[in-house]
Amino acid sequence: MKASIIICTYNEEKTIADVVMACCKLNPEHEIIVVDDGSTDNTENIMDELSPKYSISYERLEKNRGKSWAMARGVEISENDIILFFDADVSNIKKEHFDELLKPIIDNSADMVLGPPDTLLDYRIHPFTPLTGERALLKKDILPILDEIRDIRFGIETFLNLYYQAKGKRIKYVLMKGLKHPSTYEKAGSVSVATIKYLKEGIEIAETIFNNYDLINQRVELLISKSNNTAKNKIHSLQNAINSKMQDMKDNLKI
Repeated sequence: MKASIIICTYNEEKTIADVVMACCKLNPEHEIIVVDDGSTDNTENIMDELSPKYSISYERLEKNRGKSWAMARGVEISENDIILFFDADVSNIKKEHFDELLKPIIDNSADMVLGPPDTLLDYRIHPFTPLTGERALLKKDILPILDEIRDIRFGIETFLNLYYQAKGKRIKYVLMKGLKHPSTYEKAGSVSVATIKYLKEGIEIAETIFNNYDLINQRVELLISKSNNTAKNKIHSLQNAINSKMQDMKDNLKI
């Protein structure tokens, strides 16, 4: 099975060339797609220089639509059965990063593989909310929800986690050892700009959770169906209490 490696980029002129070249050199058997989400920096010129030298499908959106829109567009133009999303701002890329993401999909031991950097420890404690751009999944699983994900912007990774859990899909985590991913503060250059960006992203994630609370309910129901009677009663009681609180929040927001 071959993969389509999709790199969504927005104003990443400092790293996009190295990321694209690494993806091409390390994965000659796979399709490489770059979706430029309306960059205003030198990204387009860089890609124009790379395109004659490497086998790349490059598409530039006329305006910035958000990460989720770019990801959906990449899936639409992809040709292979496996989709592998890869960030445009990482460094120290190695062949094993791709192999470790793809292997569980190829050998059918997982439906989605997430690759958090080895500095991210939170997922070991709470695997519900890992936000990582490196992930692999089957194209047939994401195609039916493309229209749902286009406009949720930074909430896309949260939505995919919720959706796959709600559908009982098998999710696997593999550490991307050595892969370096800059923090928002490192990229922003100032604390104030980074803080505003964090707040905006946090709002988009919260909106995604709030607007797709039905997926959380589906996940809980799935857990209930696999539990004994005592556990079922406890989970039902807790879920009813949470549902009541969520409904109160929705009612208050309408006022």
